Amino acid sequence: MWVLAHRGASKAAPENTLKAFRLAIEKGATGIEFDTYQLGEQIVVFHDRWLDRTTNGHGLITAQSFEALRQLDAGDGEVIPTLAETLALMPANALCNIEIKHLTDAAGWLKTLDLAMAASSLDYSKLILSSFNHTWLRQLKNLRPELQVGALTATYPENGAEFATHLSAYSLHMDLDVIDQHYVTQAQQAGLKVLVYTVDQKEDLLLMADWGVDGVFTNVPELAKQVLAERVESALAPGTEEK
Repeated sequence: MWVLAHRGASKAAPENTLKAFRLAIEKGATGIEFDTYQLGEQIVVFHDRWLDRTTNGHGLITAQSFEALRQLDAGDGEVIPTLAETLALMPANALCNIEIKHLTDAAGWLKTLDLAMAASSLDYSKLILSSFNHTWLRQLKNLRPELQVGALTATYPENGAEFATHLSAYSLHMDLDVIDQHYVTQAQQAGLKVLVYTVDQKEDLLLMADWGVDGVFTNVPELAKQVLAERVESALAPGTEEK
């Protein structure tokens, strides 16, 4: 089961910063999840619409210039990183889930992504582009059908996994509070990877493993890796085989 560090190792370092991403990889995460805003020709890594919660700035992020954003302290002296800086930090085997919070020009977004990828060691197969805005995902898929997109939902869809398959999605991303084992099975039978957010408790991590989900988003990647490793060790221990 993939362990994707939600906004990096965000319990131990400021969220969505290079420090948090670096720490996540050091802690053994399969990869990272981070949020992005398209601002002109730049894509910056940030979660909220407003700057106030995680920086020393104020106001809407989209009302600021790129240069002004780069002067802010995002915690522990970290700057708000760019997409290029984030991808360049990742080892070649890391998965990167890029959640899109703000997109104004799909073609321009892809151009910026391509420039960032050219400066990284990653292959496009290591990227999942996700969003709650499925119109944006459809725009990106229409331009680049080979890209992997992840359909995000915070509710239990009445049409099952169809909303994701209609997007030709690679994966379906669902809230821990609403997912159930039946839905996991249904989505996987439809050919989708199932990723669950946000899974920070041992009991929930074990439950997701029991249900066979493909990956979890977690703020505590070190704990998640430890819990899953202990589960494997327990299953392999003498006397635990099925009778």
